[in-house]
Parts: sequence; structure tokens; C-alpha cells
Amino acid sequence: MNNVILVGRLTQNPEIVEIDDNKKVTAVILAVNRNFKNADGIYETDFIRCILWNSVASTTTEYCHVGDVIGVKGRLQTSKYEDENKKVHYITDVIAERVTFLSTNKKNVVSSEKTIEE
Repeated sequence: MNNVILVGRLTQNPEIVEIDDNKKVTAVILAVNRNFKNADGIYETDFIRCILWNSVASTTTEYCHVGDVIGVKGRLQTSKYEDENKKVHYITDVIAERVTFLSTNKKNVVSSEKTIEE
């Protein structure tokens, strides 16, 4: 089973890109706090790339901005590439299947929860 659920803040404004056959995609970086403190008593943060497709990408781009808190339900997907030195690199992304808008900084108002699915 390959399921991921994350809640975090957007580190940038989502920007939609249209690719062949009118498919829409956006990649966002989600800042997710760990639920434990490190040796210095600080909560560390992971920055996780999430890929959003089609209606999920469109709606998120329209309504969400940097700093907004969103929930993402999806799956992990690993890809690889070879650099100019023939070294293989692996990349792991979260492919979002569902996004829930938990808060927004727009006009300092917390929005009601809105969920979109592919």
C-alpha cells in the first residue's frame, strides 16, 4: 500500500503549466514540521515536493498562496536520472490525489475547509 498524508505550508505560490493534450500540472513544496524536537529543542521542518495534476492543480493554483496551510493525500513516486558523469540520482515525489485547503492568508481570513480530488 502506498499512501501519504501531509499537512504543511506552501513555500511558494503554485504556478500551473499546461503540457501536451491540455493536461495541467504544478509542483509545490510543502513545509512540514516534524512532530518531535531535535537535541536543541527545535522542531525541524521537511520540505517535500508534491506534484498536482489537472483539476487539483488548477484549483490549488487559483485559491492557494505562499504560507497557506494545505493537506495533501497521495502516493509516493520515485524516478531516476543519470547526470553528465553517469551517476544515477533518485527523486521521490508525492503525487497528490486530494488536496484540502485548511487556511489561507488571503485578507487574513481563515477559509472554510475545501477539498478537491482528481
